[in-house]
Amino acid sequence: MTNEAPPWTVTFSGQADKQKEKLPTNMREKLFALAHELRWEGPEQPEWPHYGKLSGRKKGEDYRHCHLNKGKPRYVAVWKVLDMELQLMEIRYAGTHENADYRRIS
Repeated sequence: MTNEAPPWTVTFSGQADKQKEKLPTNMREKLFALAHELRWEGPEQPEWPHYGKLSGRKKGEDYRHCHLNKGKPRYVAVWKVLDMELQLMEIRYAGTHENADYRRIS
C-alpha cells in the first residue's frame, strides 16, 4: 500500500453532510464508495448507474450526478466540480431521487 495522497479533494457541503447521516446504512456505504472513487478517479464516473452531467446550469458550472442504487426508493448523489486545475469537488446532495430538485441544488 502506498502513502500517496489521492489526486482529487472531495468534500461534502453542509447540507450534504447532514443528508448523508440520514441515509440508510447501505446507501451511506455506497456514497462513501462513490466519494472514494471521485478522490482517486476524478469527476467522470461512467460505471455508476445513470451517471451524467446536469444540464440547465449556469455557464461554467459543472454539476454531475449518479444513482446509488437501482431499487426503490432510488437514491442519488450530486457533486460539483469546483476547480479542474486544483482538482476540487464537493458533494452537494445525497438523498432520494424523489426529493432531488436538481435546479435548486447549488
